[in-house]
Amino acid sequence: MGEEHFVETEKMKNVQEKIEESSKTHFVLVHGISGGGWCWYKIKSLMEISGYKVTCLDLKGAGIHPADPTTILTFDDYNEPLIDFLSSLPENEQVILVGHSAGGLSVTDATHRFPKKVRLAVYIAATMLRNGFVTEQDVIDGAPDLSEFGEPIDVYDMWFGLGPEQPPTSAVITKSLQRKIAYQMSPLEDSTLAAMLLRPGPIQALKSALFKEGEGAEEVPRIYIRTAYDRVVKPEKQDAMIKKWPPQNVYTLESDHSPFFSAPFLLFGLLIKTATSLGCSE
Repeated sequence: MGEEHFVETEKMKNVQEKIEESSKTHFVLVHGISGGGWCWYKIKSLMEISGYKVTCLDLKGAGIHPADPTTILTFDDYNEPLIDFLSSLPENEQVILVGHSAGGLSVTDATHRFPKKVRLAVYIAATMLRNGFVTEQDVIDGAPDLSEFGEPIDVYDMWFGLGPEQPPTSAVITKSLQRKIAYQMSPLEDSTLAAMLLRPGPIQALKSALFKEGEGAEEVPRIYIRTAYDRVVKPEKQDAMIKKWPPQNVYTLESDHSPFFSAPFLLFGLLIKTATSLGCSE
């Protein structure tokens, strides 16, 4: 009798834990090109300690995902892990999608596809284009311009998956420039970690990002978090995208391109502020 009672108690405890877990506000954090779920380690820790549920995805060929980024040629292929993840969620579950840098393209794609599953879309120093790279102006506004640091051959290490005569299929900022470009205000240990973990990003796939506007997508609230000292997606580019497709709110962080390293507590505070303003709690 005692053993049976123990088993039933444990079952009830497990059910209660599952109910509590499912009721938590769920943040899904999406990295930028060359990054991975590892980028968010500080934010994930702060959120989970505070009682929130957090998922840090690796897009295809990023982080510890086994695919070779040089072979990823379409945006749909690259963004497949996020789309598969949202597809697997219960119909009534909503998440707060957070995208950094090129991760903004992934967030927009997901919002068009699953508007009922996205409670809030947050863009951090991110490419925020309603339909992706449709026009030349979209490319000017949304793609990084690192020409001030040299010619592409000097700024990037590049791979040519379609052959040496074709445009590069993947690239990563060369190690000697990574801190200067993306992490100039971040702790040295974080830029050192990034130098060890960054992978080539599928630039050919990102250039092909085009989205068919989904019904209900415009009803998903959007927040933009600007980064005032960004050398990748420069403030003027961020402002141009904000003006063209205005979000509900805009906040500014005094940070480099990587506020999850350089201003984690301020970024965490803003993310929680945006969630609670929509009535989301732990």
